Amino acid sequence: MSLIDSHAHLDDRRFDDDRDRVIRGAYEGGVKKIINIGHDLPSSGSSVQLAEKYPFIYATVGIHPHDAKNVPGDYLQQLEVYLQHPKVLAVGEIGLDYYYDFSPRDRQKEVFVEQLRLAERKNMPVVIHLRDAYGDFLDIMKEEGPPAAGGVMHCYSGSWELAQACLKMGFYISFAGPVTFKNAVKLKEVAKKVPLERMLVETDCPYLTPVPHRGKRNQPLYVQYVAEEIAKLKDLSVAEVSKALLDNTLKVFRISEGGGEAGP
Repeated sequence: MSLIDSHAHLDDRRFDDDRDRVIRGAYEGGVKKIINIGHDLPSSGSSVQLAEKYPFIYATVGIHPHDAKNVPGDYLQQLEVYLQHPKVLAVGEIGLDYYYDFSPRDRQKEVFVEQLRLAERKNMPVVIHLRDAYGDFLDIMKEEGPPAAGGVMHCYSGSWELAQACLKMGFYISFAGPVTFKNAVKLKEVAKKVPLERMLVETDCPYLTPVPHRGKRNQPLYVQYVAEEIAKLKDLSVAEVSKALLDNTLKVFRISEGGGEAGP
C-alpha cells in the first residue's frame, strides 16, 4: 500500500529536532510522496529546499490568508521565481479565513485573487484554504472563474452543499485528521458523499492529528489513519481506497507515476 500526504508543513519549527527521522519514518511506513505546502514567502522557500533535498518530497508556494497583510510589494514576482522550479506543483495554500481574521478581509480577498490570476497565467493548480468565508469565496469564483488547471479544497470542513459547488468547479476535496474525530458527524457524512475519484487525504502536519494520536504532534506517517477512516466510511478496502487516493493526487498535481520514487 502506497500513500501520499497531499498537504504537510515539515518545515515547521516543531520538526527542527527530528525532521530527517520523521521523513524517513514516513517513507519506510508507506508514505511514498509528500507535498510540502508554502504559506508565506519564507515557508515557500523552505518547501522548495525540502523538495530539493528529498526525492519524494514536492512543494507548493503561496501566501496564506493569515499572512496577506504582511506581503511585500513584489511578492508575486518572488512566487513566480519559485514556480519555475520543476518540483513546485501548485500555488498554495491561498484563500480566505474569516474565523481568525488575522488579516483584514479586503486584503485577504485582494491577495487571493492576485494569486488565482498568477496560477491561471502559469497554468498551475491551486491549494485552497477556506474557513468561514464561503459566500465571498463563491463570489470570487463566479467573478474569476474556477482555475483551468483545477485545484484542491484543503482540509475540507464545509457543508455538502458547498462541496457540491466545489466539485462542479473542478476542485478535489481533501480530508484531514478531523474526519477521524468521533464528534465530526457532519464531516463524515460529507466524506461518504464525495466521490472517491475526487478525494484526497492529508495530514496538515504538525496540526490536526488524527485519532488514535490526537493531541500529539502530527506527522506524514499518520495519513494512513485518514485513509483508513475514508475506507471505513465508504465500506471499501483500505487497499482500494489508497490506490484511488494515490491516483487522484498524482492527477491533480500532475506528478508522473514514477516521479520521486527514490527514498530519502
